[in-house]
Amino acid sequence: MTRPKTVLVCAAQAPFITGGAEILVEELRANLERHGFRADVAAVPFKWYPVSELVRQALAWRLLDLTESNGTPVDLVIPTKFPSFLVRHPRKVAWLFHQHREAYDLFGTPYCSLRDTPEDRQVRDAIQVMDTSALSECRTIYTISRNVASRLRSYNGLSGEALYPPPHHLGRYRADAYGDYLFYAGRLDRLKRLDLAIDAMARVKSGARLKIAGAGPLEGELRKQIEGLGVADRVELLGFVSADDLVALYAGARAAYYAPLNEDYGYVTVEAFLSRKPVVTTSDAGGVLEFVTDGQTGLVSEARAEAIAEAIDRLWSWPEARLREMGEGGRSRVAGISWDHVIERLTESIR
Repeated sequence: MTRPKTVLVCAAQAPFITGGAEILVEELRANLERHGFRADVAAVPFKWYPVSELVRQALAWRLLDLTESNGTPVDLVIPTKFPSFLVRHPRKVAWLFHQHREAYDLFGTPYCSLRDTPEDRQVRDAIQVMDTSALSECRTIYTISRNVASRLRSYNGLSGEALYPPPHHLGRYRADAYGDYLFYAGRLDRLKRLDLAIDAMARVKSGARLKIAGAGPLEGELRKQIEGLGVADRVELLGFVSADDLVALYAGARAAYYAPLNEDYGYVTVEAFLSRKPVVTTSDAGGVLEFVTDGQTGLVSEARAEAIAEAIDRLWSWPEARLREMGEGGRSRVAGISWDHVIERLTESIR
């Protein structure tokens, strides 16, 4: 009897933190098994501070032997994000969620912990050299979006092919009414720029409301901002919500709000489109713009509170028929995203 092919998904896991990347790793493992592979996750705890620790973390992956386990050969490894792609293996196919962005597009911005000092620049340069070398070893590099592939090409001179991941609750999304609120779901951190949305809600002239689902380090600051701007009657922090509530909130929203800075991919866009809802975003939102076209599947404004408020008021002035048309257009854009396609491409080399 032929043994099933074995696949290890390589993941860098910060203890006690669960986000989109962690969910995606587990779903990748489960779907590999569903397609007949023997799959598991090789996870190494990740610590990104102090800055000097980043190189040590990368070298830890370089020292691992994942060619076999308990006498069984490992046929394929799939590294996902920094520094997991430094692992050595004769058959390595990357599905790049993102690199360590602070060494790339976020360097020199307020979102970066690396400083413009000789020591930190040395760490940044070391990360870029290690990334280029390790990713060059891959048989194929897939990325979760064209935006991630573009960064890879720009900074590392390597080509990657976009392979979009399906959202967590694929098959459950639906459209109900086009209600009186915008909806955001995800981690509450600075790169998601929810402060822009809250600032915009203080400027809208329509009856728009904003519901925010999720938890994260920025929750306290966002609550203070809501109270300070006097918009507690229009902006609601829901905290963590169940899967059923998440689907229902998308289903009843007028539209979704998603305007992160140069996002890698962004589940919110895909979830909203599967719920037949347009998306309000900004012109610097990165991967979101691979799906959202201004006036067709959503609204794209400048990344200023005044411009976002104007976009929201435009959305509230449109009849439901226009919203439904945009929502259907969005659904068509993401209809082809499936796990079958993802697994087929990632495992081509061992079939």
